[in-house]
Amino acid sequence: MEIETVEISHPDKIIFPQRNISKGDMADYYDKIADHMLPYLKDRPLTLHRFPNGIEESGFYQKNISDYFPDYIKTVKIETEEGSNTQVLCNDKKTLLYLVNQGTVAFHIWLSRKDRLRQPDKIIFDLDPPEDSFEKVKEAAKVLRNYLKKHKKEPQLMTSGQNGIHLYYSIRRGKDFEVVKKEARKIAEEVVKLRPDLLTTKIRKDQREGKIFVDYLRNAYAQTAVCPFSLRANKEAGVATPLEWDELPKLESASFYNFTNIFRRLGQIKK
Repeated sequence: MEIETVEISHPDKIIFPQRNISKGDMADYYDKIADHMLPYLKDRPLTLHRFPNGIEESGFYQKNISDYFPDYIKTVKIETEEGSNTQVLCNDKKTLLYLVNQGTVAFHIWLSRKDRLRQPDKIIFDLDPPEDSFEKVKEAAKVLRNYLKKHKKEPQLMTSGQNGIHLYYSIRRGKDFEVVKKEARKIAEEVVKLRPDLLTTKIRKDQREGKIFVDYLRNAYAQTAVCPFSLRANKEAGVATPLEWDELPKLESASFYNFTNIFRRLGQIKK
């Protein structure tokens, strides 16, 4: 099987057993979603969540480029506390499909771009729920949005495709991650004060008392968030889906949009 001159090996291998989605099916998905997804991926270092033998086997996260990756894949050198590493950039469909052929199910992106790695261009909050509390997540999203709007920020909304909801907004580049993370933490703490019955910034799950965790910790150097339109490694084959705010009430779960219905939704809205 070949797509965009990329040979998809073992296309019949099942990646999502409960949905009977094969590697070839997954490659078709990323081929079709690429025009929506690539603008979010462009020039951002990637962490790959790979499941070469399907999601019921142990997967792994990959930051460094493999030495066997082809020369056409663009990279960026990252400074780390230990020295440096080289991470993948995905700026075109051919690269996207090559990475899918390596068993990449989910793509996680930095909040900064390659030319200013220490200066993010967005702030993101992950509303992370305890089990069976998605209605609380929806309520939390409205609380956070109202707070941000009062402070002249217009957040965008996205299902994580997994458990929770992400709110994010663009910022002008210039501040480093250390400053931006402090700003994000202050926002999270202020929102928790508004609804201490619903929200928490407690990092440890056993201290959250069934509340929604306002996760601001992704706003740091070398941290990532799932890329819009990425698949997630769960039984629903959830898709991280950008939404309009008027779509929030009808959401039933963070994986409400998934491999099966995402293109029907995209067909109903303007691209």
